[in-house]
Amino acid sequence: MSVDLANIGLRIMPAELPQAAAKATGPGPSPGEGSSFADSLRQATSTVDNLSLDARYKVSSLIENSGADVHDAMIAVEKADLSFQLMLQVRNKVVQAYQQIAGMQF
Repeated sequence: MSVDLANIGLRIMPAELPQAAAKATGPGPSPGEGSSFADSLRQATSTVDNLSLDARYKVSSLIENSGADVHDAMIAVEKADLSFQLMLQVRNKVVQAYQQIAGMQF
């Protein structure tokens, strides 16, 4: 049974494969251990993506009546939403800093 979540007002779509939500990336270097800013951004983006996949899987399990808990699905959706909003704000600050530096006269 396939359910189109776009028609019921949710902002996420169900994951195609349940294994995608269970796939975890290996631990990367922590931000203070000589990692570059780009590595930190990649790790943060990966974390946001994993939270989004987890939320998609839990919502699709809930809709398909696979015994998923409503509370777990809502918590996963909120975690994914908050992490995405934080990543968006970080991106906005980086773009703003770049624009300020690009506007400097040397």
